Amino acid sequence: MEVRSEGIRLRFWFVRLCSSIVLWICFVQLVTVSELWHSHLFSGITSGIYNIAQIQLPKQLDYGDVDQLPPTVFLPPRNYTSNGFLRVSCNGGLNQMRAAICDMVTVARFLNLTLVVPELDKTSFWADPSNFEDIFDVKHFIDSLRDQVRIVKRVPKRFSSKYGYSSLEMPPVSWSNEKYYLEQILPLFGKHKVLHFNKTDTRLANNGLPLDLQKLRCRVNYQAIKFTPQIENLGRKLIQMLREKGPFVALHLRYEMDMLAFSGCTQGCTDKEAEELKNMRYAFPWWREKEIISEERRSQGLCPLTPEEAALVLRALGFGRETQIYIAAGEIYGGERRLAQLRAVFPQIVKKETLLERDDLQHFQNHSSQMAALDFMVSVASNTFIPTYDGNMARLVEGHRRHANFRKTILLDRKKLVELVDMHQNGTLKWNEFADAVKQVHETRIVQPTRRKVITDRPKEEDYFYANPYECLCEEETNCDDLLGHHNTSQVA
Repeated sequence: MEVRSEGIRLRFWFVRLCSSIVLWICFVQLVTVSELWHSHLFSGITSGIYNIAQIQLPKQLDYGDVDQLPPTVFLPPRNYTSNGFLRVSCNGGLNQMRAAICDMVTVARFLNLTLVVPELDKTSFWADPSNFEDIFDVKHFIDSLRDQVRIVKRVPKRFSSKYGYSSLEMPPVSWSNEKYYLEQILPLFGKHKVLHFNKTDTRLANNGLPLDLQKLRCRVNYQAIKFTPQIENLGRKLIQMLREKGPFVALHLRYEMDMLAFSGCTQGCTDKEAEELKNMRYAFPWWREKEIISEERRSQGLCPLTPEEAALVLRALGFGRETQIYIAAGEIYGGERRLAQLRAVFPQIVKKETLLERDDLQHFQNHSSQMAALDFMVSVASNTFIPTYDGNMARLVEGHRRHANFRKTILLDRKKLVELVDMHQNGTLKWNEFADAVKQVHETRIVQPTRRKVITDRPKEEDYFYANPYECLCEEETNCDDLLGHHNTSQVA
């Protein structure tokens, strides 16, 4: 009986071994076929980016907690035949360029292109001479995305005009979907080995893209784009200094010269300052709107709050004199004169320039994007984030804070607020009435899980993808329903 049992066991293990060998051979065959498929022109377009969705996006780590950072493990490079090289010149400020980088990586992956490390804007209002590697960790950027797209630092010389290759420079159409890039852009690589996108702001649609592409945009934003060690170390130092004194509010006070000139908002400015802002608006040809009536713009809620208005609103929302407030902004137009009322109500106002030694910031002087990176880090890590204008930084920080378990973010209703402020200042509303009205308006303005609002044919007016990348906050549709609610659907106008 023992011999017979032993024979049965041997046959059992022999069958298992043979089955394992057969399964392994099948797996190798599938991998080989997959690699061959990837070499075709449209490789990855139908199913090749499937593995993007399989990579779990970690929750945003706190910039202030170095101990949380896990060791970086990069996946093996993806093997594919590139259809050409994509050069991109990002335009705008730091956060507009950040979003553009995410979009261009996604386009390069979808079209099986080789991406050249993006070039940053040096000709805009800020005139920041920084290159990509001066702000972002370029090695991490390349290595962390190597399993999706090949990224090189420059186009190889063999693809220059000297060797008979021609490049095409063009701006892609704004708010385009994957069909535009597949049908209009990809065929251009048949004639031009190198394509140069000379504008990259909002060139990819907010909505209607495949889930895999949306998740790749998030992966670039939350994993691949890291600031340089020098910026991150100084940013963490700032955060630590603030936290040692207790909870803090990051107030994105966008009352800066470029924003006021661009928007035509002159509330609280002297006649001389208003004229200076108007002259600046006319000096920049890409700021198309020239004649602007400040009062009308303000009443429509299209102006950033003034420092004086911000002081009233913060106090009405219940923040006390002891509140530590970090001003996440560049130089406030009008300087300390315009900050006087805000400082009188909230004595614990600080800025990076007041917290750090001059030597700490010496390297960052005249590099506005690097300075903005510090404000970005502090804003993401703050206990409460309050933007006074919904520009690119406000929206990118909002998205990061949603991704970080919905940290408290208050989105101010500027149109209603200026109405209430004026009523309080002309005596129509007493303080208690004003404060109660401000609180009531903002009961539903604290960021919560929600889907984006979609406005058909008016993408500029709909919710911005990077402010609310809800697709990246849940792994499956059922989980999305649990998080966002079955009836919390996109509004279509």
